[in-house]
Amino acid sequence: MGGTEGVKVNTPIARLAGGNAKPAPSPSRAAQPLTPPPAGVAATDPVTVPVEKGAATGNRIFASPLARRIADQKGLDLSVIKGSGPHGRIIKADVYVAVPGAPRLVEPPRTNPLSVATLPAPRQGQSLSQMGIPDGSYDLIPLDGMRKTVARRMTESFRDVPHFPLTLDLNIDALLAARTKINGMLEPQGVKVSVNDLVIKAAAIALKQVPEANASYSPEGIAMHHHADIAMAVAIEGGLITPIIRSAELKGLAQIASEAKDLAARARSKKLKPEEFQGGTFSISNLGMFGIKAFASIINEPQGAILSVGVGEKRAVVMGDQLAIATVMTVTLTCDHRVVDGAVGARWLQAFKALIEDPITMIV
Repeated sequence: MGGTEGVKVNTPIARLAGGNAKPAPSPSRAAQPLTPPPAGVAATDPVTVPVEKGAATGNRIFASPLARRIADQKGLDLSVIKGSGPHGRIIKADVYVAVPGAPRLVEPPRTNPLSVATLPAPRQGQSLSQMGIPDGSYDLIPLDGMRKTVARRMTESFRDVPHFPLTLDLNIDALLAARTKINGMLEPQGVKVSVNDLVIKAAAIALKQVPEANASYSPEGIAMHHHADIAMAVAIEGGLITPIIRSAELKGLAQIASEAKDLAARARSKKLKPEEFQGGTFSISNLGMFGIKAFASIINEPQGAILSVGVGEKRAVVMGDQLAIATVMTVTLTCDHRVVDGAVGARWLQAFKALIEDPITMIV
């Protein structure tokens, strides 16, 4: 392909003549590549090359390889299918809706790609019936805007973010004892601190102690955040939303508890403002109240990590050389390896563990 370097896009390099050209002598001859231009002809000068008459018309059927394969599986005759692709080319969508023995299909309706959320289709667009689930054996709940958005963002994150999990067990007996004392002090104010509130506070302090973990990846560079804006996952009807405790490292437990309760209530009633759930630098997802022991969450882009919190339960542990009973909680940190590598994630978990297991360090 010498002589083509530096040729601009869309610059013609050859012209095919289909009018008076003689037919190629044989199929093998017609399949040969175009010959280079004669000596003295520049690579960008139009060159007339004879081609077989009727090669793009006649009995030839234009269809994508995938469409041909699906048609063969369904026993369809491509010659009676009207293509909706470029220049009438038959594509997989035309074959999916085709019925064996039908004379001709009506062109499927076109949708504005900007008016609907584009979601990855399961199994190359196969319907449930094509995957073995018969029609009428289920009730179909249409996707609302929130469910489409969650599906799109989680699919993009799981597919595009190079993520990995780090798991650690924490002894939370001291944390539970401290929570009891704190709630006794806050009772006159009508405030009650939960284990999740203590987790939010500890996570925020750990992010300030290990600032490399409080970061986001962007094409322009790594964003090192000034504050720990903690997003907490809240399950609501029809999906999931993550209201944010802004600058959580600067707030006391009573304020965190009050804000978390208010945000969760307004999230469930769908009364949050966009700035109250968009953004954030770190997320926490707690399924301990459902008895889930351990799990790993999908990263909430553009955040660099998310912490999954399991249930606190009595377990047999080794303390020194003795077997004992302790309340243990398993947490998993899912990290974006572009921002938070293994060493940074491990250091953050160690800082978080120290705060949880000795909660007095949260206030000194």
